[in-house]
Amino acid sequence: MSRTNKLKIFNDPIYGFITIPNELVFDLIQHPYFQRLRRISQMGMSYLVYPGAHHTRFHHALGAMHLMQKAVEVLRFKGISISQEEETALYVAILLHDIGHGPFSHALEQSIVENVHHEEISLLFMNRLNEEFDGKLSLAIQVFKGEYHRKFMLQLISSQLDMDRMDYLKRDSFYSGVAEGNINSDRLIQMLHVVDDELVVEEKAIYSIEKFLMARRLMYWQAYLHKTSLVAELMLTKVLKRAKELSQKGNSLESSKPLQFFLNHKIEKEDFTNEVLEKFSQLDDFDIISALKSWQMHDDFVLSALSKMIINRDLLKIKVSNDKFDKVILSAFKEQLLSDYPISLSETDYFVFKGKIKTLGYNKESQPIKIVKKDKTVEDVVISSDQLNSRAFSKPVTKFYICFPKVLEEINKF
Repeated sequence: MSRTNKLKIFNDPIYGFITIPNELVFDLIQHPYFQRLRRISQMGMSYLVYPGAHHTRFHHALGAMHLMQKAVEVLRFKGISISQEEETALYVAILLHDIGHGPFSHALEQSIVENVHHEEISLLFMNRLNEEFDGKLSLAIQVFKGEYHRKFMLQLISSQLDMDRMDYLKRDSFYSGVAEGNINSDRLIQMLHVVDDELVVEEKAIYSIEKFLMARRLMYWQAYLHKTSLVAELMLTKVLKRAKELSQKGNSLESSKPLQFFLNHKIEKEDFTNEVLEKFSQLDDFDIISALKSWQMHDDFVLSALSKMIINRDLLKIKVSNDKFDKVILSAFKEQLLSDYPISLSETDYFVFKGKIKTLGYNKESQPIKIVKKDKTVEDVVISSDQLNSRAFSKPVTKFYICFPKVLEEINKF
């Protein structure tokens, strides 16, 4: 019998050909847990704003692995010793870093399960895969958890200048058409180095880093936190909340078996047995879309109205401001809603609500981006860069939002 050729290539619209470096990586990509990422959108509901943004977590994971291959090559060329085992661990860790994402990526992170971050679920998947692959993922898990003694390896996977960010900015910019997010990942990777076990960037890449941080900031406000994407994702969480509420009161809701399980049970981190993880691995965007299509016809007004709004992209109105919205406005909207809709006062919270969004920008306290200068000294990029100093990149930005049905817009002029 001839052996299966596992050293395949993928044709990526951004990088061209992506090669699979070894058989373990091939087998992980082939695994149903990883193939599921083909059915998880990378940018949640952003395709309602940017019609091209239909790319998936599968695309992104492969892209991040490709950038990691480039980074390993560059660091070895500069004399940094990386063993075969460490190299494979880096590829496996970056490939699986997002495997724990639920449907629509971040949109439903706290709706399907409660108080469990996607990175914790990624780790559960990695541990489960490690059992299946006879411990071959042990070093990758150590690196992913930050327990490996070579600190720079974690920085390549998770830091303010990691392969994850480099890929998602370039990829999300490409598929959404938001040109401001495009970065020169090749240049950034070519300038990487390691000093005293820390990942650093050569001084001549300072302008590329400035561009990278600016691109990330612009992508957050123009794409990830675009008000229409935001309201769609908020509405999606409201639908799931309502569906859970009805299911747990014994109402019958048409949905797939995996989704039914999570609607009927409150699942927190300690509840994640292998059986629950298996059910989670069967959930993807299609379960949610299929459920929304069915719930449009449900007897419950809240569930059916919100489902119709999302399916037909007839969303709630959202206003965003630098200042908090007065509770009086909220109350006025709710009163009007009670006379227009067949709902109770508590149910108005599904249609009228407010909150805040925050971006951190560059965080100089947590894993700062370090620059290595010609005289071999190392300093924070903020000190080296006039741009980053003057523009106060590290200041967090907070904005406030209010959402309400469009029919109520005439009540209050903003």
